[in-house]
Amino acid sequence: MRLTIAITGASGVIYGIRMLEALKKLDIESHLIMTEWGARNVKIETEHTVDYVRSLPFRVYEDDNLAAPVSSGSFKTDGMAVVPCSMKTLASIANGFDDSLVSRAAGVCLKEQRKLVLVPRETPLSKIHLDNMSKLAGARAVLIPAMPGFYHRPKTLDDLINHIVGKVLDQFGVEHDLFKRWGGM
Repeated sequence: MRLTIAITGASGVIYGIRMLEALKKLDIESHLIMTEWGARNVKIETEHTVDYVRSLPFRVYEDDNLAAPVSSGSFKTDGMAVVPCSMKTLASIANGFDDSLVSRAAGVCLKEQRKLVLVPRETPLSKIHLDNMSKLAGARAVLIPAMPGFYHRPKTLDDLINHIVGKVLDQFGVEHDLFKRWGGM
């Protein structure tokens, strides 16, 4: 399996970091695109370094490198997850702007009918945000807002992070044990 992961400038970069850690542990080939503000948020929001994050995937691409392999439909992947997804990135993808490698690679997934999962992290949401999300849902993108569930009785912040990351992995059919699944009452 080969997945493209993008970390953008939305709050919640820990979701993208945990995603990369999980993929590495599961020996799944990941290709990372981290935006400038994604990298800044690593420093602002976590104890991790950008170098640590860049050490996790199989390969890293700069967001301004529109000649990177992931910018082409002929580079086969099983899909892409944008974790977290800023509203700027979401708008670019929804409107086919392709102004960065993140939005271009996401557009490639849509045109090639590959799985595209977006983890928007913003609150409250404006009608513009919702319209862009609706447009993407209509284009077969999967939206997993960073809204963790509580049925698995999380005890730590890691439990909440793992729940969202596990939901993203589920979309790609990746087996994991990041959270306890609902088993009924």
